[in-house]
Amino acid sequence: MMKNVPESSLSAALNPIQAILFDLDGTLADTAPDLAAVTNKMLSVRNLPSLPLATLRPLASAGVAGLMGEAFGINAQHQDFAALREEFLACYATDLCIHTKLFPGIEVMLTDISVNRIRWGIVTNKIAKFAEPLTAQLGLQQHALCLVSGDTTPHAKPHPAPLLHAAAQLKVAPAQVIYVGDDQRDVQAGQAAGMLTIAAAYGYCGKDQPPEAWNADYIVYSTAQLHALLRNLMGTEPQG
Repeated sequence: MMKNVPESSLSAALNPIQAILFDLDGTLADTAPDLAAVTNKMLSVRNLPSLPLATLRPLASAGVAGLMGEAFGINAQHQDFAALREEFLACYATDLCIHTKLFPGIEVMLTDISVNRIRWGIVTNKIAKFAEPLTAQLGLQQHALCLVSGDTTPHAKPHPAPLLHAAAQLKVAPAQVIYVGDDQRDVQAGQAAGMLTIAAAYGYCGKDQPPEAWNADYIVYSTAQLHALLRNLMGTEPQG
């Protein structure tokens, strides 16, 4: 779905797309089940009731802060947050990829992109300690041409630094890059980097503003729509 034709879209039309960058959680991979399981484990050891996956799922892209906020009603400035964050990360390290899977159609889409000689990579706010083994277990790391984690640069999204770093690694001008993500900060980062942005509304999307309010260049509501849109923007034919 195309909402409008902003300046970034016109720039992309003049500068053909050469690379596509993807967020990880909620865009390429459904990581919510494992993130929710860790959250509920922490609630259980405190004799607190578990939360449904449906409640925690929209917060998966918000990371530890979002999940701990929902579970314990605190924010990152709370005096207990740092300890809860460390506990969460320690638990998550042992249960990183139990139920996590690529969304349906993602593997085929990434193969299509590669076959058409379009460079692609991953830019996530997940720190490298988790992003690297998770992408390896999902079979992504050996095919992605770059993996920029939340601690690769001094700033995480919505700052544009991670996206600009990825574009430099791919040796592509930002105006020739598409960034796909399921969180408002993904769109904000992409816009700040001068990239074309796609909101993945099939992902987690948070509990604040809906994807339609993010001012992304495009919105897709399924991975099939994303694949079709990327084919159109790349000017390529389906493979396989």
